[in-house]
Amino acid sequence: MADESTLVHSFQKNALEEVRVSISTYKGKKYLDIRVYYQGDDGEYKPSKKGVALSPELLPELETALAKLKTHLE
Repeated sequence: MADESTLVHSFQKNALEEVRVSISTYKGKKYLDIRVYYQGDDGEYKPSKKGVALSPELLPELETALAKLKTHLE
């Protein structure tokens, strides 16, 4: 089985970078992947090392963290 990735959402971080949220499969296991992509000299976006891959079981913890972050910023 080949590794694969399904883009769920992306948004511009700045003029040369974007953040992509995807579901990835690596060695037969699924992961939530939040990664910064940068625009290369050829104009194509490439994945950077800036990011995190999490087990889907950690999604509730990530949701809690984002809700707390939102509360602190309001």
